[in-house]
Amino acid sequence: MKISTVAQMRALDKTAIKKYGISQELLMENAGLAAFSVLSEKAGIEHKKYIIFCGTGNNGGDGLVVARKIHSNGGVARIYLIGDAARFSGAAALNLEIATRMGVPVTRLESVDDAKSELLNCDGVVDALLGTGIDRDVSGVYKDVIELINGSGKTILSLDIPSGINGDTGQVMGIAVQANYTVTFGLPKIGNMLFPGHSCCGDLSVTHISFPPVMMTADDLKIETCPMIDPPLRNPDGHKGSFGQALFIAGAAGYYGAPYLSAMSYLKAGGGYSRLAGPASLTPFIAARGSEIVFIPQKETSAGSISFENRQTLLKLANKMDMVILGPGLSLEPETRQIAMELAAEIDRPLLIDGDGISAVSKAPEIIRQRTAATILTPHLGEMSRLTKKTTREIEKHKIDIVRRTARDLRAIVVLKGAHSLTGLPDERVIINLSGNSGMATAGSGDVLTGTIGAMFGMGLPVEEAVIKGVFIHGLAGDLAAGRIGEDGTTAKDILNALPGAVKMDRSGFSDRLKRRYSGPAVI
Repeated sequence: MKISTVAQMRALDKTAIKKYGISQELLMENAGLAAFSVLSEKAGIEHKKYIIFCGTGNNGGDGLVVARKIHSNGGVARIYLIGDAARFSGAAALNLEIATRMGVPVTRLESVDDAKSELLNCDGVVDALLGTGIDRDVSGVYKDVIELINGSGKTILSLDIPSGINGDTGQVMGIAVQANYTVTFGLPKIGNMLFPGHSCCGDLSVTHISFPPVMMTADDLKIETCPMIDPPLRNPDGHKGSFGQALFIAGAAGYYGAPYLSAMSYLKAGGGYSRLAGPASLTPFIAARGSEIVFIPQKETSAGSISFENRQTLLKLANKMDMVILGPGLSLEPETRQIAMELAAEIDRPLLIDGDGISAVSKAPEIIRQRTAATILTPHLGEMSRLTKKTTREIEKHKIDIVRRTARDLRAIVVLKGAHSLTGLPDERVIINLSGNSGMATAGSGDVLTGTIGAMFGMGLPVEEAVIKGVFIHGLAGDLAAGRIGEDGTTAKDILNALPGAVKMDRSGFSDRLKRRYSGPAVI
């Protein structure tokens, strides 16, 4: 499903009106009717009382439609306006006039104290305060109303986006409504899909408000939720080489987990032949845990990291592989950084760079830009900061734009790890992954991701699809692990061990609960 920015949605509304003759009144009616249908299904209408808090923009107009639908279908609606009714225009002004003529009580709210008693005696709240366009912190009576709504304990339905969430970033602008249900209009906005905004939405649905399909699949809409990519069929007559050969250049003294988790996850996710080139002193310890891995012990620096003198041997081996993974637990030793940079420049195979490998190449990003074979970067927030020379705070606030620009400028696939991980592609598309959970915020989880992506490529998917699929399967494994033991205390090893089940489920089908979640917002 495509995801829009706030500006793109405004443009889509204009296109619907001017090109297809779908009037603003009809768009607003469709939005309000869809929101009403969710309220009716989830909470009921007849003999129930709802408070509708409306701002004076189109979001408030949508709320007015919901109010009169409640009134027309046997419920009791009471509208509180925040702001001057004279500021309504167009379809919103028309709906205010209709609601008033129908006898729906409309009160301008000067102080939240005026609404407290009504709120105590209602069954639910409709949030139609601010919509998607907010770009500064909520203050004044709007802040007071949001605090009142959140403290009410009532069922809360937000229209388009919970008030207080920035539609382009998902950031909370000081305070935001914590909705039970949200119905977004046209297409989901970035703020509906990225955290913390996503967590404020509750159960998220979308209505296309009569947009024709050609509008919702346009090429200039470059953000989308993770597509369901079919896994490659396994060759029943295949051998280990049939399912890919990967080389992991990883590990240093004190970093035993990263090389093991990355190389073993390749096998657990369906890859065929996993080679690990790490410091010789680590090999016996890692082999005791993962004897299925093929080990290529490397000469070491005095600090126990991979020595530069291994350069030619590693380069020769790497160029025989299907994919190379460079960086997990590699260390920041200067000599090892240097070999990482030179290998990144010269390896002529699809190359996934993670962890300390990203820290190394961030010193000379032209190395990535000049590569001819596919490059995949899988940074966490701190590594993304080093790569882009932007603060983590700035990245948090503008994730989509920064991932998009970085992938385009480096001509690489960039996976920004985190809740709803983002995959940026060189053509400026950004994929929002919907699998995974907070239990995956644990040491080593990213190392499991590297091997999972490699396995998807080894099994036969093209590079871009392998990355998107690998991110999804990694999150699915995390969800299966959390479903078995809970999110608290989930470790990278738990995610690793859940990979075979994740791949199996991906082939055979999801439970209804997971299918609903991974499909994105329900269309109504």
